[in-house]
Amino acid sequence: MRLVDYNSSWQEKGYEIPKYDRDKVKKLTMENPSWIHFGAGNIFRGFPAAGLQKMLDEASYDKGLVVSEGFDYEIIEKAYKPYDDLSLLVVLKSDGNIQKKVIGSVVESLVADTSKDKDWERHKEIFRKSSLQLASFTITEKGYSLVDSCGEYMSLVAEDFKNGYDKPSHLMGKITALLYERYKEGSLPIAMVSMDNCSHNGDKLFAATETYAMNWVKNGFMEEGFLAYIRDRNKVAFPWTMIDKITPRPDDKVKQILEDDGFKDTELIITSKNTYTSPFVNAEETEYLVIEDLFPAGRPPLEKAGFIFTDRETVDKVERMKVCTCLNPLHTALAIFGCLLSYTTIWEEMRDPQLVKLVNKIGYDEGMAVVVNPGVIDPMDFIKAVLEVRLPNPFMPDAPQRIATDTSQKIPIRFGETIKAYRDRDRLKVRNLTFIPLTIAGWCRYLMGIDDEGMAFTPSPDPLLDELMGYVKDIKLGDETLKEGTLRPILSNDKIFAVNLYDVGLGEKIEAMFLELIAGKGAVRDTLKKYLN
Repeated sequence: MRLVDYNSSWQEKGYEIPKYDRDKVKKLTMENPSWIHFGAGNIFRGFPAAGLQKMLDEASYDKGLVVSEGFDYEIIEKAYKPYDDLSLLVVLKSDGNIQKKVIGSVVESLVADTSKDKDWERHKEIFRKSSLQLASFTITEKGYSLVDSCGEYMSLVAEDFKNGYDKPSHLMGKITALLYERYKEGSLPIAMVSMDNCSHNGDKLFAATETYAMNWVKNGFMEEGFLAYIRDRNKVAFPWTMIDKITPRPDDKVKQILEDDGFKDTELIITSKNTYTSPFVNAEETEYLVIEDLFPAGRPPLEKAGFIFTDRETVDKVERMKVCTCLNPLHTALAIFGCLLSYTTIWEEMRDPQLVKLVNKIGYDEGMAVVVNPGVIDPMDFIKAVLEVRLPNPFMPDAPQRIATDTSQKIPIRFGETIKAYRDRDRLKVRNLTFIPLTIAGWCRYLMGIDDEGMAFTPSPDPLLDELMGYVKDIKLGDETLKEGTLRPILSNDKIFAVNLYDVGLGEKIEAMFLELIAGKGAVRDTLKKYLN
C-alpha cells in the first residue's frame, strides 16, 4: 500500500480515504486558489489540512489548498513531491484506538525560494488572483523575527531592505513582496492568518510586513500607497488566532503499526536543517483553533471543519485560559519535575501520584481562581480534557526535556500572570499560593543540573541558561543554608516572572522550599510528598 495508489481496498484495513474527486478539486484550486498556507510541517498537515479534508469529504467546500515552505525546502522535496502531496494522518486516541486517514486536501506544494523562478512566479500568480481569500502560517514564532539576539536587524534582513523586493531572502520579506503583487493588481483584499502558537500572533505578522514595507518605501522601491494598503484592515487583515494540538515527531511505534498493515510509505525523514518529518503525521485527537473573524475577501466555511470564529477579545481570553491556566503551566510543572525525577515521557509522569496531584492543584485550585471564561470554550471542560485525556495519553510520546526548552521565556506568562492576578485582586492573597511557588523552587533546583538521585543531567536549551546556572553553581545537595542573596538575582527578576517575587511576598517562601528540595538525595520526592500527601 502506497499513498499515491490509495483505493477503496484500503478501507478493509481501517484506512479512511478521500470521498471526493481529487482531480476535480485540484483543477478548481489551481485555476482559482482561495487558500495558501506557509509552513509545511506536521501541525499543518495534522490540523488545518485535515480540517479542510473533512469539508471536502462532506461536500461543504470544493477547493483544496496550496502549501508553501519558506524555511526547510527539503520538506517539500522529500515529504510532499514523492507522494503527490498526499499524507497519512494517524490520530492516537487515549483509549488506544488509532484512526488512519489519507489527507488529500493539499493539491499543490511550493518552495518559497526566490532563486527557484518557477515556484516564485507561481507564488506571485497566486497572490494576483482575486479568488485568493487567505494566506495562513505555521512557521513558529521565530519565523516573524527580523532581529538578532542583540536587537539589531539580521544581516539578510538589512540586505533585503537595501536590495528591494525583487528577490528577498527572509520569509517576511517574501510575504511583503507577494502582498505588493496583490496591491499592484488593484489593492485586492486578503486575510493574513498566523496560526502559530504565540500571543497576539497576527500582530507579529503585521509588524514584520509593515517593517519591510516601511523600509522599502523609505528606500524608494515602493510607493506610500502600499504602506496604506497593508495598514487598512478592510484590505489586509491580520486576525489573531489560538491553536492547540500536539503533533509530535513521527514515532517509531506508529511506523511499525503502519508497516504491519502493509503501508510502505513510512520513511522517517530528518532534513539537513534537523526537521523531523515523514509521509505520515501522528497526532493527538484533541484540537482547538479559535480565529478572529476578520476576512476582508471572505473565507471558506471553516466552521464546518470545527474551527471557532469569534471576536479578537474572545481569542485573547481563550489564549490566556490555555497559556496561563489550563495547559501550559501544567506542562511546565511536569517538565521541571520530570527532568528532576528522570522521566522521559509526559504520559509516564501522569502515572505518578504526586505529579498528578501537583498539576491538579496548580490548575484547579490555584489557576481556576483567576481564569476568565472566554465563552466559546469552557475552562473546566478544557482542563479536564488536558488532565484526563491529553497528558495521560500513552500514545503521545512527548518528553519533559522538550517542554523544558526555553523555560525562562515561558514562565512570565505561565506563572507570572497568575501571580499578578492574585496580587491585584482583593479577595485573593499571593502568600496563599503554594504549588506555583513549589514549581518555581523546583525550577531553581533544576538549574543545578543534578537529578533527585544526585546524578548530573543536561538542562534543556534556554537563552538564559548559562547566566541562571551560574547563580546556583556552588550549591550542593545537603546544604542546610544558602549564602545570603544566592537566589535573589533569579527570583527578583521581573523579566522572568513578570513580577519581583520578593515584592509580592513569595521570594522567601520559594527559598525555603528550595532548601527542602536540596536536602539530599531523594529530597525532591520527599518534598513533593510533604506538600501533596
